[in-house]
Amino acid sequence: MKDKIRWGILSTGWIAKKFAEGLSALPDAEIVAVGSRAQETADAFGDEFGVPHRHASYEALTADPDVDVIYIGTPHPFHKDNAILSLEAGKAVLLEKPFTINAGEAAEVIALARGKGLFLMEAMWTRYIPIIVRLRALLAEGAIGEVRMLTADLGFRREPDPRSRLFAPELGGGALLDVGIYPISFASMVLGTPSRTASVATLGQTGVDEQAGIVFGYEGGQLAVLHTALRTSTAIEATVMGTEGKIRVHSPWFYGTTLTLSIEGRKDEVISLPYEGNGYNFEAAEVNECLREGKLESDVMPLDETLAIMRTLDAIRAQWGLKYPTE
Repeated sequence: MKDKIRWGILSTGWIAKKFAEGLSALPDAEIVAVGSRAQETADAFGDEFGVPHRHASYEALTADPDVDVIYIGTPHPFHKDNAILSLEAGKAVLLEKPFTINAGEAAEVIALARGKGLFLMEAMWTRYIPIIVRLRALLAEGAIGEVRMLTADLGFRREPDPRSRLFAPELGGGALLDVGIYPISFASMVLGTPSRTASVATLGQTGVDEQAGIVFGYEGGQLAVLHTALRTSTAIEATVMGTEGKIRVHSPWFYGTTLTLSIEGRKDEVISLPYEGNGYNFEAAEVNECLREGKLESDVMPLDETLAIMRTLDAIRAQWGLKYPTE
């Protein structure tokens, strides 16, 4: 494998810029190409991040022979087609969360990647943040005994705007796919796929979910209690509770640096793991390592789990009676 993994960025929006910023913190990676729907925006992105190849179409980006892997940061409904375009061109893909609009689309993309023997990963960047890596290690060593419950939330306040992607049904708007995916993926990481799902949502004027409460039940009796919102700011904390103690990941848990380990009969232990970069560098580092090792998926965010999470999201929306216009 060459000295540097060569990245192409498909999209020039806010999340693509955050990813490009994170990628710049990695010495073994470089952005060699960007693709947009217009030359002007491709050039502006290229100027900002020092990208040599600026393409005025996604097709031109995916055909670029200098690109090893493509990061896709377009709005949710376009993930499937953009991923298929990239995979058909023989490129490895890091696909922004939520992976797709629904499980059917996810299964189609995963089948294509596996059929072609190409690397594919959902960009759930939170999983690679040092404090979340430490959390997994503590749970694996049984630091709090058997995990029985967890709570997690993520919500922020925005004023309703039908022109905003967040409130547009045709763009997969609403809290669930934008930020609800974080606590749901967190619950999946800790407890696996739920056997029961119960949820209530408030649907706003544009028809998207503006806030929701979600409860997962598991075969072993464990529970996950989650909530998410885009009209209400929430605590943005996550707590995992076991038979011998609990671990609280402090706000903002999804890119945090501190947790508190509380064990019955002991003094609380505060663990802080500050990091360099904006946090997106860690998922990119995982992709780089997987590509160097010849892996086709990540052990930390495996494709079967991504598909299971999409099925859970579908089940939640079915309880609300919410379908997107693209479905």
